Amino acid sequence: MMQQIEGNWQVLAGVAVLVLLVAVWLFKRASKPAKRVHRPDVLDEGVAPAQRNEALINTLPAAEILGGIGAIIDAAAHEEVVDAVAPLADPAAVGDDLSRIKGLGPKLKVMLEGLGVTSFSQIAAWSDADIARIDSQIGAFAGRPARDNWVEQAKLLMAGDTAAYEAKFGKI
Repeated sequence: MMQQIEGNWQVLAGVAVLVLLVAVWLFKRASKPAKRVHRPDVLDEGVAPAQRNEALINTLPAAEILGGIGAIIDAAAHEEVVDAVAPLADPAAVGDDLSRIKGLGPKLKVMLEGLGVTSFSQIAAWSDADIARIDSQIGAFAGRPARDNWVEQAKLLMAGDTAAYEAKFGKI
């Protein structure tokens, strides 16, 4: 074995140098910071285009924004749409934190506010028909009001009965 090493010492030295060079190359490559490539996006244009677009949106009538769909909707259909998004109860009671109801997260809160539901008193006054109507308007979240007992939760939260609420639904 010793004779083979003495006979091939030049090859072994070459391999050792090659391994050392590869290790140095890999170390230098890993320690260099990656080059950042700037890819332009919408924000690079500045505020002027956004202000221009906002001004256009604010000045155009709704029918033009919707591509003329306003002219397609007849009066009867328009009344159905208005009825579908009308507030369900007392619009004067505004400002409850609906997300305190278990099962009603931020997305549902925004959807309900869009439907005019903003208070516990409104939800507490819902009938089965109201729940069915809301279910048809909250898409993928349909079934949550009944399954999570929103009406009962809203009644307890509206009354301020924290002990009864926490006993039935858990910590607020």
